[in-house]
Amino acid sequence: MAVTPLDYRQAFEMAPVGLVVSHRRVMIDCNEQVCDMFRTSRELMMGQSFQILYPSADEFERLGRRIAPIMGAHGLYSDNRIMKRANGEMFWCHVMGRAFNREDPHEGGVWSFEDLSALRPVRAELTAREREVAAHLLEGMTSKEIGRGLGISHRTVEIYRTRLMRKYGADSSAELVQKLLAGGSSLDIVLGPDDT
Repeated sequence: MAVTPLDYRQAFEMAPVGLVVSHRRVMIDCNEQVCDMFRTSRELMMGQSFQILYPSADEFERLGRRIAPIMGAHGLYSDNRIMKRANGEMFWCHVMGRAFNREDPHEGGVWSFEDLSALRPVRAELTAREREVAAHLLEGMTSKEIGRGLGISHRTVEIYRTRLMRKYGADSSAELVQKLLAGGSSLDIVLGPDDT
């Protein structure tokens, strides 16, 4: 039986997850799956900053600062976060990236995107910082771990956790996590002001 040579371009295009190749946080190539996920076309994504996929410019900048040292140390970064489709709809997304050069992580990399909206709908009005805290809570992190990761005090994290509990009608952190996983409330998504 003859072995057919692999067509890596076709494998990239047909991957069951969204894929993006980046240079300095600008998208230089992507596959069809990521275009479908973000409700846009390849032509509209190429040459654009990843910023267009974030709920706010502030979140884009803040996450960029947080990603660099982690990718520098490990070569990889992954998290679950709220992203923005071209039509403005917000959705939970699992993002994973690998730096081509650990010495300069933003120089170039390959990123995968997995739409989690069927498992985790976005339903409540959240600020940028609340979205970050919620994402870390879903990873099982403590207030101190979240504070270190975000560069804020654990007491500030606890304030945001309390706000989230109030918005989601949760009586405990465990119940909050359950409600975040389930989409939590019947409210349609509305982004709040970006307070940090």
